[in-house]
Amino acid sequence: MMRKIVREPLLHFLTIGAALFLYFHWSGGGSGPTSDRIVLTAGQIGHLAAGFAKTWQRPPTEVEIKGLIDDWIREEIAVREAMASGLDRDDTIIRRRLRQKLEFLFEEVDAAVPPSDRELQAWLTENADLYRLEPQVSFRQIYLSRERRGSATEDDARTLLARLRAAGPDTPIDHLGHPTLLPREVEMSSLAEVARTFGQEFSRSTEALPVGVWSGPIQSGFGLHLVWVRARVAGSLPDLAQVRLAVERDFTADRRRRQLAAMYERLLAKYRVVIERKAADDDGGKSGANAS
Repeated sequence: MMRKIVREPLLHFLTIGAALFLYFHWSGGGSGPTSDRIVLTAGQIGHLAAGFAKTWQRPPTEVEIKGLIDDWIREEIAVREAMASGLDRDDTIIRRRLRQKLEFLFEEVDAAVPPSDRELQAWLTENADLYRLEPQVSFRQIYLSRERRGSATEDDARTLLARLRAAGPDTPIDHLGHPTLLPREVEMSSLAEVARTFGQEFSRSTEALPVGVWSGPIQSGFGLHLVWVRARVAGSLPDLAQVRLAVERDFTADRRRRQLAAMYERLLAKYRVVIERKAADDDGGKSGANAS
């Protein structure tokens, strides 16, 4: 029950409201944009000094503190005069910054409630494809170039395949096929890694090849290949402990999106939104207004 209460969005908003009240009180209530009083509290001066110390790696002198105070007062005057003149209205940068600050305040409250193991496990189960471990394969391969052998390449490949099957798995292959920068021996790698080296067509083909048998020829963007699959590991869904950091990051981001959307839906109920659109059949400048 207590955990359910802690996660209740209404409690979050009450907390946000209390934080705003305390901040307003701490920062000198009654000295807002419409007041002729400018109040700089001891706490604010300490904040200015702390910011200076963080930047310069030493505490400010009395002269520097006076400079910080003077600059803060000028900034406060500038902000009030700008707001009184309406300079804050219809300014895209200011609007975005205010939105960011509101959402950031909401996120701070949300971040105070870490997800439980049950929530993370449920997220992992519902989004298994995001975290599923890819199949892996290790193999040897011999490359045959179509450019060198032309129309005889496939016949040569089948002849070489018969020799390899007769010779067994341990036969040396360094002297077989055509020279290439492609690796002859590939240790256990995901199919995505194989695709990056040999191409998607080759990677898909290796999934169907039997283990412990020379197979082919299979096609790649480079030419033909004879392949001995040493081992294969099927794809699987990892345990939560293996991917906890990624799951917690994704779960938290999704929760933030959902809760922000819910916050805006609740706030929207306080307003009557009117959307004015130009009439579809413009008749010389007349326009209509649609309200929602």
